[in-house]
Amino acid sequence: MTTLVLTAIGDDRPGLVSALSAAIDDYEGSWVDSSLALLAGKFAGIVLVEVAEEHAPALTEAVSALSEQVGLRVDVTPAGAPAAPTGAQAAATGARTAADGETLQLHLLGQDRTGMVREVASALASAGATIDDLRSWTRDAPEGGGVLFEAEASVRLADGEDAAAVREALERIAAELMVDLDLADIG
Repeated sequence: MTTLVLTAIGDDRPGLVSALSAAIDDYEGSWVDSSLALLAGKFAGIVLVEVAEEHAPALTEAVSALSEQVGLRVDVTPAGAPAAPTGAQAAATGARTAADGETLQLHLLGQDRTGMVREVASALASAGATIDDLRSWTRDAPEGGGVLFEAEASVRLADGEDAAAVREALERIAAELMVDLDLADIG
Protein backbone atom coordinates (compact mmCIF):
# COMPACT_ATOMS: atom_id res chain seq x y z
CA MET A 1 0.00 0.00 0.00
CA THR A 2 1.03 3.54 -0.72
CA THR A 3 -0.09 6.43 1.44
CA LEU A 4 -0.72 9.76 -0.26
CA VAL A 5 -1.60 13.21 1.02
CA LEU A 6 -4.00 15.07 -1.26
CA THR A 7 -4.33 18.83 -0.89
CA ALA A 8 -7.29 20.34 -2.69
CA ILE A 9 -8.61 23.85 -3.32
CA GLY A 10 -11.29 25.28 -5.54
CA ASP A 11 -14.22 27.66 -5.73
CA ASP A 12 -16.96 26.27 -3.51
CA ARG A 13 -19.75 24.49 -5.30
CA PRO A 14 -21.80 21.33 -4.79
CA GLY A 15 -20.14 18.07 -5.75
CA LEU A 16 -16.46 18.74 -5.02
CA VAL A 17 -16.15 16.15 -2.24
CA SER A 18 -18.23 13.73 -4.29
CA ALA A 19 -15.91 14.09 -7.30
CA LEU A 20 -12.78 13.67 -5.17
CA SER A 21 -14.13 10.65 -3.29
CA ALA A 22 -15.30 9.04 -6.55
CA ALA A 23 -11.80 9.36 -8.04
CA ILE A 24 -10.30 7.77 -4.93
CA ASP A 25 -12.89 4.98 -4.98
CA ASP A 26 -12.40 4.33 -8.73
CA TYR A 27 -8.83 3.25 -7.98
CA GLU A 28 -9.75 1.27 -4.84
CA GLY A 29 -8.24 3.88 -2.59
CA SER A 30 -9.21 4.24 1.04
CA TRP A 31 -10.09 7.71 2.42
CA VAL A 32 -8.24 7.40 5.75
CA ASP A 33 -8.40 10.86 7.28
CA SER A 34 -9.26 14.39 6.21
CA SER A 35 -9.77 17.99 7.18
CA LEU A 36 -12.06 20.00 4.92
CA ALA A 37 -13.15 23.63 5.22
CA LEU A 38 -14.90 26.48 3.48
CA LEU A 39 -12.92 29.73 3.71
CA ALA A 40 -13.88 32.96 1.92
CA GLY A 41 -15.80 31.14 -0.80
CA LYS A 42 -13.03 28.61 -1.38
CA PHE A 43 -13.28 24.93 -0.55
CA ALA A 44 -10.00 23.65 0.84
CA GLY A 45 -9.04 20.27 2.15
CA ILE A 46 -6.35 17.80 2.93
CA VAL A 47 -7.03 14.08 2.63
CA LEU A 48 -4.92 11.09 3.62
CA VAL A 49 -5.43 8.20 1.18
CA GLU A 50 -4.15 4.63 1.09
CA VAL A 51 -4.05 2.94 -2.30
CA ALA A 52 -2.42 -0.14 -3.80
CA GLU A 53 0.98 0.83 -5.16
CA GLU A 54 0.03 -0.19 -8.71
CA HIS A 55 -3.00 2.17 -8.64
CA ALA A 56 -1.17 5.22 -7.27
CA PRO A 57 -0.09 6.69 -10.64
CA ALA A 58 -3.61 6.36 -12.11
CA LEU A 59 -5.18 7.84 -8.97
CA THR A 60 -2.74 10.74 -9.11
CA GLU A 61 -3.67 11.38 -12.74
CA ALA A 62 -7.41 11.12 -11.98
CA VAL A 63 -7.40 13.60 -9.10
CA SER A 64 -5.18 15.98 -11.08
CA ALA A 65 -7.81 15.95 -13.86
CA LEU A 66 -10.43 17.25 -11.39
CA SER A 67 -9.10 20.77 -11.97
CA GLU A 68 -10.49 20.79 -15.51
CA GLN A 69 -13.52 18.63 -14.73
CA VAL A 70 -14.95 20.35 -11.62
CA GLY A 71 -12.56 23.21 -10.81
CA LEU A 72 -10.83 21.44 -7.92
CA ARG A 73 -7.03 21.66 -7.99
CA VAL A 74 -5.55 18.64 -6.22
CA ASP A 75 -1.85 18.18 -5.44
CA VAL A 76 -0.60 14.73 -4.50
CA THR A 77 2.33 14.14 -2.17
CA PRO A 78 3.61 10.75 -0.98
CA ALA A 79 3.16 10.54 2.79
CA GLY A 80 6.03 9.73 5.04
CA ALA A 81 7.36 10.39 8.45
CA PRO A 82 9.11 13.75 8.71
CA ALA A 83 12.85 13.43 8.84
CA ALA A 84 14.14 13.97 12.35
CA PRO A 85 16.89 16.56 12.53
CA THR A 86 20.37 15.14 12.91
CA GLY A 87 22.21 15.88 16.11
CA ALA A 88 24.10 18.76 14.47
CA GLN A 89 20.92 20.19 12.92
CA ALA A 90 19.02 19.93 16.19
CA ALA A 91 21.83 21.63 18.10
CA ALA A 92 22.16 24.40 15.50
CA THR A 93 18.45 25.18 15.43
CA GLY A 94 17.50 24.24 18.98
CA ALA A 95 15.05 21.78 17.44
CA ARG A 96 13.37 19.18 19.53
CA THR A 97 11.30 16.39 18.12
CA ALA A 98 7.77 15.70 19.35
CA ALA A 99 7.20 11.99 19.39
CA ASP A 100 5.01 10.43 22.04
CA GLY A 101 4.79 13.37 24.41
CA GLU A 102 1.80 14.74 26.26
CA THR A 103 -1.06 16.30 24.28
CA LEU A 104 -2.65 19.60 25.30
CA GLN A 105 -5.69 21.54 24.07
CA LEU A 106 -5.14 25.28 23.60
CA HIS A 107 -7.94 27.86 23.41
CA LEU A 108 -7.20 31.52 22.65
CA LEU A 109 -9.63 34.46 22.61
CA GLY A 110 -8.81 38.15 22.22
CA GLN A 111 -9.15 41.26 20.12
CA ASP A 112 -8.04 40.52 16.57
CA ARG A 113 -4.67 41.94 15.65
CA THR A 114 -1.86 41.13 13.26
CA GLY A 115 0.70 38.56 14.40
CA MET A 116 -1.30 36.60 16.96
CA VAL A 117 -0.82 33.19 15.36
CA ARG A 118 2.86 33.94 14.81
CA GLU A 119 3.42 34.87 18.46
CA VAL A 120 1.59 31.82 19.79
CA ALA A 121 3.29 29.44 17.33
CA SER A 122 6.71 30.87 18.22
CA ALA A 123 6.04 30.49 21.94
CA LEU A 124 4.94 26.89 21.46
CA ALA A 125 7.98 26.05 19.31
CA SER A 126 10.34 27.60 21.88
CA ALA A 127 8.83 25.30 24.52
CA GLY A 128 9.32 22.22 22.33
CA ALA A 129 5.68 21.82 21.34
CA THR A 130 4.24 20.88 17.94
CA ILE A 131 0.85 22.06 16.66
CA ASP A 132 -1.01 18.98 15.41
CA ASP A 133 -4.27 20.74 14.62
CA LEU A 134 -5.24 24.42 14.49
CA ARG A 135 -8.62 25.99 13.81
CA SER A 136 -9.11 29.75 13.97
CA TRP A 137 -11.89 32.21 13.17
CA THR A 138 -12.99 35.78 13.79
CA ARG A 139 -16.31 37.09 15.06
CA ASP A 140 -17.84 40.39 16.06
CA ALA A 141 -17.28 41.32 19.69
CA PRO A 142 -20.37 41.99 21.79
CA GLU A 143 -21.81 45.51 21.83
CA GLY A 144 -19.77 46.75 18.88
CA GLY A 145 -16.44 46.07 20.59
CA GLY A 146 -14.57 45.32 17.35
CA VAL A 147 -13.51 41.91 16.09
CA LEU A 148 -12.47 38.97 18.23
CA PHE A 149 -9.95 36.34 17.13
CA GLU A 150 -10.51 32.85 18.47
CA ALA A 151 -8.41 29.73 17.98
CA GLU A 152 -8.27 26.15 19.19
CA ALA A 153 -5.27 23.90 18.77
CA SER A 154 -4.09 20.44 19.71
CA VAL A 155 -0.52 20.74 20.86
CA ARG A 156 1.90 17.83 21.32
CA LEU A 157 4.91 18.12 23.58
CA ALA A 158 8.27 16.64 22.76
CA ASP A 159 8.87 13.38 24.57
CA GLY A 160 10.18 14.21 28.04
CA GLU A 161 9.00 17.84 27.99
CA ASP A 162 6.41 18.99 30.49
CA ALA A 163 3.39 21.25 30.15
CA ALA A 164 4.77 23.78 32.65
CA ALA A 165 7.24 25.13 30.06
CA VAL A 166 4.44 25.56 27.52
CA ARG A 167 2.19 27.29 30.08
CA GLU A 168 5.02 29.63 31.05
CA ALA A 169 5.80 30.52 27.41
CA LEU A 170 2.13 31.23 26.70
CA GLU A 171 1.63 33.27 29.89
CA ARG A 172 4.55 35.51 28.86
CA ILE A 173 2.81 36.48 25.62
CA ALA A 174 -0.82 36.48 26.85
CA ALA A 175 -0.54 39.88 28.54
CA GLU A 176 1.29 41.39 25.57
CA LEU A 177 -1.32 40.10 23.12
CA MET A 178 -4.16 40.94 25.53
CA VAL A 179 -5.74 37.53 25.07
CA ASP A 180 -7.16 34.79 27.24
CA LEU A 181 -5.19 31.59 26.78
CA ASP A 182 -6.37 28.31 28.26
CA LEU A 183 -4.31 25.14 28.12
CA ALA A 184 -5.80 21.81 29.16
CA ASP A 185 -4.17 18.39 29.36
CA ILE A 186 -5.92 15.88 27.10
CA GLY A 187 -3.51 12.97 27.25
